[in-house]
Amino acid sequence: MLLVVPAPQYQPSDYLPILAQLGFALAFVAFAMVVSHLVGPKRKSTVKDSSFECGIESVGNARTPISVKYFLTAILFVLFDVEVIFMYPWAVNFRQLGTEGFVQMIVFLALLMAGFAYVIKKGILKWTGTNA
Repeated sequence: MLLVVPAPQYQPSDYLPILAQLGFALAFVAFAMVVSHLVGPKRKSTVKDSSFECGIESVGNARTPISVKYFLTAILFVLFDVEVIFMYPWAVNFRQLGTEGFVQMIVFLALLMAGFAYVIKKGILKWTGTNA
């Protein structure tokens, strides 16, 4: 005999704790902003209002264009870094995964290296040249 379990019927009251937590979070943010505005210092001067970073005066325009190479390198670093993170759980469970897990990791690394070869072939990691 096949036993069929009906799907649970969620009522709007089941979402009340989530809505309450959301309400408390928004109330806390509003409270913190109002209190910091009321209690915070209001003294203004040219020295306090000037931009300051590392004790070095700002030079030039902050809106100067930045090479796309910088962003491509940053994205590739994050991409390969995240892929390497996937190797840690595999290494921890290496014995339990057996030969099948080893073969899957070899396929994963082959795909990773194929992507890296493509990046090198396209010249994305070269900082000099005409590729922009």
